[in-house]
Amino acid sequence: MEKRKLERPVFPKRAVITSGMPYGNKDLHFGHVGGVFVHADTFSRFLKDRIGEENVIFVSGTDCYGSPILASYKKLVDEGSYNKTLEEYVLENHEKQKEVLDKYEINPSLYAGSSLGRAGEIHKELSKEIFNNLYDNGYLIKLSSPQFYDADFKALLNGRQVIGKCPIEGCSSEKGYADECDLGHQYMPNELIDPKSILSGKTPELVDVANWYFELDKYMHLLNEGVEYLRKTSNWRKYVLNTIEEFLKPPIIYVKRKQLEGITDLDEKLPAHTVEDDSKKASISFIFKNLEDRDKAREVFDKMGIRFRTGKTLVPFRLSGNVEWGIEVPDKEELKNLTFWVWPESLWAPISFTKAYLESIGKTSEEWKNFWNSKESKVYQFMGEDNIYFYGVAEMGLFMALTGINYDNKVDFENINIPHLIANNHLLFMDKKASSSGKVKPPMARDLLNFYTPEQLRMHFLSLGLSRKSASFTPQVFMSEEEKQGADPVLKDGNLLTNVFNRLVRSCFYTSQKYYDSEIPVGEISEEILEEAKESIINYENNMYNHEFHSVIYVLDSYIRKMNKYWVSNMKKAESENDEQLRKQVLIDSFHAVKTIITLLHPITPTGCEKVRDYLNIDKKLWNWDFIFEPIYNFIDKDHKLKYLMPRVDFFEKHESQLNENPAK
Repeated sequence: MEKRKLERPVFPKRAVITSGMPYGNKDLHFGHVGGVFVHADTFSRFLKDRIGEENVIFVSGTDCYGSPILASYKKLVDEGSYNKTLEEYVLENHEKQKEVLDKYEINPSLYAGSSLGRAGEIHKELSKEIFNNLYDNGYLIKLSSPQFYDADFKALLNGRQVIGKCPIEGCSSEKGYADECDLGHQYMPNELIDPKSILSGKTPELVDVANWYFELDKYMHLLNEGVEYLRKTSNWRKYVLNTIEEFLKPPIIYVKRKQLEGITDLDEKLPAHTVEDDSKKASISFIFKNLEDRDKAREVFDKMGIRFRTGKTLVPFRLSGNVEWGIEVPDKEELKNLTFWVWPESLWAPISFTKAYLESIGKTSEEWKNFWNSKESKVYQFMGEDNIYFYGVAEMGLFMALTGINYDNKVDFENINIPHLIANNHLLFMDKKASSSGKVKPPMARDLLNFYTPEQLRMHFLSLGLSRKSASFTPQVFMSEEEKQGADPVLKDGNLLTNVFNRLVRSCFYTSQKYYDSEIPVGEISEEILEEAKESIINYENNMYNHEFHSVIYVLDSYIRKMNKYWVSNMKKAESENDEQLRKQVLIDSFHAVKTIITLLHPITPTGCEKVRDYLNIDKKLWNWDFIFEPIYNFIDKDHKLKYLMPRVDFFEKHESQLNENPAK
């Protein structure tokens, strides 16, 4: 049977990688690191090796503003457990986050803060510039919308200062906040079911407050066209595109059919609409042409005492609010003293951070456009699935407007540099969704390092297949003895390195030291070994291109085990028969495998790979993918010697707490 020809993917000449921004009121938990940051960092490191370090910018940072940060700060102050300023509080959490990322070998070009330092200054400037651009070009509207008000505290309530049940049909979230739930569904405040103020615990009043909104709903047809274009031409994850499409439906109201029994005059009271009545479903769908008609219908249903739920659809995207801890919105018309809602300004924060990074290395203020706007560049945005609406819908609409695309334009999507969204499914803890504010508390990322090495955790998190489905993080160190079954799953992929690959690398060095005076013997690499390496490289590269990190780990597992088996079986024969020619050939082949494997591992486990490279006595040219298929001899001269390896040296180390345990196979 003829072997399938392997094709190599094409990467951009330049790239920006972003990852979700943690709030400035907390340290990082396991989900931040294992659900997003490890994936973003691995892809960033791969691209630096693949297209050149100078062509890749990886930015992230602390989301400093907004009501959650303010509420957490005030709570600590009120309890008497904190006596510093809000700015100091955010900075301290930012520094803790940076420290944890460093411990996990996560290495962004810049980990900034939206309120901190030069990046914070640039972010304020850019926020003002963006607002003025949208305002001057007619993309903003003033809306008086209901906002919650706590009469006991005489305070307008924002964001997470209100909690109730999500009103969107089919959503089971019990954490509906002022105008969004924890699953990312958007709605107007007066739609929230059973709202309660977190200040007084009472049902808050609704008062009309005017704010600026971006007319996102008018971009629905362009967003639908964009999704269709991406389906046909890109390698976006299908479930991401499907999730975006869920928000691009016409305005719908769902009513349980029992609610409508005996009512005969409903159609004449409602604005123009169509009805979908599937007898297999409990609800009847009333579909409207626009939001205005849907809202008129809501009033009709309310007056008739008919309970209902609304469907996902695009609503105007709020830009401003009145949270005191936020970036000031430029005063326009009669709207004064407003601040940006945290979500919109966090969408363009990565651009601010890119500008700040480029400025820090001496680049011009316009250089950021070569990374964000150029057709030769690509922006890759890593996030959790709950944020698809903001990045895949709101951001796409905003970026269209900011680049001069009106909602009634014809758009050539070939010429738009749409950021590529890489959204991971939920990373569960012990098969349950963990949340800092929920019943199941997530372990903090720094605490995991008391039991596992960063490299073990990086390998494990990548192996979980979050691109396909939600997966559970089940470390046995958090289980009782009765709950433990078999080996710790967190160690499975790490053991590939600490056990199997360590043995192969050490064996190569010790054999070279014993028989060849610490030199790599010169000779032709076996054809089947070259072919095995080539196939593994291209499979790995294609999986990286598609952001299928679990498949990357599978390729490495298969290749490492195969080459270890090749060493064991052939070297055993060479030693038993004292076959010098076979010994030399196995060593030649195995050094080629080691060179290939550490290049593929380098984005995932950089420290161990750098240690192997150091002992190989080869410079960093080794990581350059321009030379990925070349033999190791192209990296050394004729007098080259390996660094001497002492007995029992590990290139990929186990955690000290594991040293007395029996290794899992």
